[in-house]
Amino acid sequence: MHRPLIAITMGDAAGVGPEIIMKSLAHAALYDTCRPFVVGDAQRLREAGRIAGVALEVNAVGGPAEANFTCGVVDCVDLGLIPAGLPFGAVSALAGDAAYRYLAKAVEFVRAGQADAICTAPLNKEALHAGGHKFPGHTEMLAHLTGTPEVSMMLVAPGLRVIHVTTHIGLIDAIERIEPGLVERTIARGYDTLVRAGIADPRIGVCGINPHAGEHGLFGRGEEEHKIAPAVRACQAMGWNVEGPLPADTLFFRAGRGDFDLVVAMYHDQGHGPIKVLGIEAGVNITVGLPAIRTSVDHGTAFDIAGKGVADERSMLEALRQAVELATRRE
Repeated sequence: MHRPLIAITMGDAAGVGPEIIMKSLAHAALYDTCRPFVVGDAQRLREAGRIAGVALEVNAVGGPAEANFTCGVVDCVDLGLIPAGLPFGAVSALAGDAAYRYLAKAVEFVRAGQADAICTAPLNKEALHAGGHKFPGHTEMLAHLTGTPEVSMMLVAPGLRVIHVTTHIGLIDAIERIEPGLVERTIARGYDTLVRAGIADPRIGVCGINPHAGEHGLFGRGEEEHKIAPAVRACQAMGWNVEGPLPADTLFFRAGRGDFDLVVAMYHDQGHGPIKVLGIEAGVNITVGLPAIRTSVDHGTAFDIAGKGVADERSMLEALRQAVELATRRE
């Protein structure tokens, strides 16, 4: 069986990333499905392993070609950026800069054919900015690093998938940015991703912006008819199973009971809220539209518990599982 190469970036070294990586790589079954390696700092991983109570060695390597991919030994492409004793749970410009460098190195491996997918541990946006990298998050950094003009964020939780038309911008700006072309391209990226994952004819529900999806002009200023409906009609004309714009509250209920394979949310909180309710520990963030698959945990750096050994690795394990599925089908 083919086992894809998964590059795991360590994220913010002051957060829970190193701990959840070490806990995840202690699961022997993971190595039956993929060949994981970490892009980060070997010494920080060793420290996190001791804190988390996992009996794993860390093998510092120069690249994936030197890795052994054996359970019990974590292969780490060691960039050596984190000094010993860096405090957990505190914003650090040094850790923010390192998080960027880990991601840039992982992209290099993908471009060189030395990684089939990227799985990212969380970073801290304040630390990232303090380190000199003015990006809203991983998604935008990856678009920059790969030269991809436009990507989408998809969130996956048990029984629900959501792709976002807009993400990390204010609500007024989001409504202004939404237009038929962007909506259509977002639907298309979600459609292509699900087809790649083995869903032959995805059922896609598209949210409105206003309450009751505008109620035929009763609420809002006609945004549904002008900004969303043309995109839905264009996708339907291609034979895709797309429905909308629909009231977001009832659409998420219907998706939860199995009527849709994917929900298209118009803005950040419209899509994130239902996913977080279903269980932040099991949520996965997938960047759609990149040259390579990228998945991530759907939680932050959790500075309040970082360095205490109590962080839950389930979202990281699910992110790795999704990376394996999508990378395998891509090949």
